[in-house]
Amino acid sequence: MAEQRVTAEQRQAVLERARGCCEYCKSQARFATQAFSTEHIIPRHSGGQAALDNLALACQGCNNHKYTKTQARDPVSDNRVPLYHPRQQRWHDHFAWSDDFTLVVGLTPTGRATIETLHLNRAELVNLRRVLYSMGEHPPSEID
Repeated sequence: MAEQRVTAEQRQAVLERARGCCEYCKSQARFATQAFSTEHIIPRHSGGQAALDNLALACQGCNNHKYTKTQARDPVSDNRVPLYHPRQQRWHDHFAWSDDFTLVVGLTPTGRATIETLHLNRAELVNLRRVLYSMGEHPPSEID
């Protein structure tokens, strides 16, 4: 069976649906130094298809840290939990912004595990969020 590739039309649909933001850390593509990826939420090697309900927009940092992971340990309970699934879950159910809008805070085991595994509070992201917030460009417009 031939490997199913993400089409240009799918990439465009994913970009528009995400409004140009990483669906994990909420970084904005317009301020990124690297192109964003169309990421398979369920990896291809685990049976994930190149279908819109399995695709998410991800910055390179989140995409690289997630790689083929779908589960991780919650740092509070130490239980293994599923990572955040942008097509099946709402971001605000699992995450919130810190008072100064620089940190993503986990509200649930899934949120906390996703923050740790994908390094959603990488130093460079925190610095960028701080600068963008001072310019009125962060947080991005809410989409869910």
